[in-house]
Amino acid sequence: MALTPRLDLRQSQSLVMTPQLQMAVRLLTLSNLELEAAVAEEVAKNPLLQGDEGREIAMAPRDDSAQGTDRMLRDGVEASGNLDVDLSAETFHHDSGADANWSDVAGAGNGSGGGSGDGSREAPDMDLFGAAGATLIEHLTGQAGESLSGTQHMLAIHIVEALDDAGYLTEDLGEMAMRLGVPRTEMEHALAAVQRFDPTGVGARDLAECIALQAREADRYDPMMARLIDNLDLLARGQINQLRRICDADAEDMADMIRELRGYDPKPGHIFARNDAPPIVPDLFVRESADGWTIEINGATLPRLLVNRRYHAELSRNISAGGKRDAVAKSWLSDALANANWLMRALDQRQQTILRVGEEVVRLQGGFFTHGVAALIPLTLRQVAETIGVHESTVSRATSNKYLHCARGTFELKYFFSSGVAAADSADGMSAEAVKARIKALIDGEAADAILSDDTLVELLQKQGCDIARRTVAKYREAMGIGSSVQRRRARAISG
Repeated sequence: MALTPRLDLRQSQSLVMTPQLQMAVRLLTLSNLELEAAVAEEVAKNPLLQGDEGREIAMAPRDDSAQGTDRMLRDGVEASGNLDVDLSAETFHHDSGADANWSDVAGAGNGSGGGSGDGSREAPDMDLFGAAGATLIEHLTGQAGESLSGTQHMLAIHIVEALDDAGYLTEDLGEMAMRLGVPRTEMEHALAAVQRFDPTGVGARDLAECIALQAREADRYDPMMARLIDNLDLLARGQINQLRRICDADAEDMADMIRELRGYDPKPGHIFARNDAPPIVPDLFVRESADGWTIEINGATLPRLLVNRRYHAELSRNISAGGKRDAVAKSWLSDALANANWLMRALDQRQQTILRVGEEVVRLQGGFFTHGVAALIPLTLRQVAETIGVHESTVSRATSNKYLHCARGTFELKYFFSSGVAAADSADGMSAEAVKARIKALIDGEAADAILSDDTLVELLQKQGCDIARRTVAKYREAMGIGSSVQRRRARAISG
């Protein structure tokens, strides 16, 4: 066979993602805060885009016959026609914080309860944005400056800066003394001074020392309490009888000491912890109306954006006056206008896709909004995707970092998608979240002298029409942070 160069013509198919289509995918996945940052970046790059704090992005007429964002991602079709809207028209719907019942939303967390309000407030409670208090280090440093001086003050500051968020000293005291070039005894004196600071218990090197410091402050550190604190591992295992022998205490004294221990703070530094996480702001609101459930977009979270047509016309006139020399500028201006129009269209399609997905979730999970978590049914992304005519990945993106607020609280959209467990009274089965709710209700209602084992929970659930295996019950119980029957029995014994 002769080896000679030749030319072959082949046909193949491949998916090419333009930068605009890549942004469409990214916009659909972004949360409210991330979307605002992305839009601000585009405004900084495109002079034809203008942020308008007094107006909101308009929602274009809904196209139920099309696939919205899914179609844009598949075909790469850019928006055509005039995308400007008449902001003064009566038909323009101005979503705002007033529509959202901020009194319900401001304090709602994921899964927290909420209620209905009169909608008279137009903004969240400003108390949520109050100035943060002092940190633990700042609080202790101030006390060191008031009560110590010289070398002791310097050593105390080093100890304070070595504390973790819970107030514990995690660095070895001897290594710290060597690093600072001072005798260990001086470090011990400085540590003793820090341990006298408020809150009581800071500067401890382990849990036993932290509890002992608080017991001394309360004048309860007698020999019996000292032996109890030295054997906290036995208390954690629920070995009360062995503790009574070690402490030489009767049942009443032991119960009093355990009750005293439960009143101490094992992490005294946490009272100064700052919670910098922003409050969850929902993307969708669900309300009950005469016609069923009404769902709408939270327009207050949308970035305000306009295409500045006047500036475009002015630039166009200036470029035209320059003749052929400004051909590059004319091409740049045309691209800027196309990109601005496309971004407006992409934002509009993003909101419509989220709304359509939310409407379908509310329709399929209507029992949850009426009866609660026990009425959740198994639901997959594919079910929603097939119903609204989009790809499964589009539904996944539309539900990522998106939240829904209803009378029962604020929930991530992903919360409504879960696997199922066979149920005798339902052809579709029962949602995993519904099963978890039933397990929790059974455990919460168990008697102190009749702790329910996993096998007993299986039997009770089967009587309720839920066909579930023991290992599944154990998995759901552990996922909810509920201990085994042995652990719960020990906890009941410790609490008295």
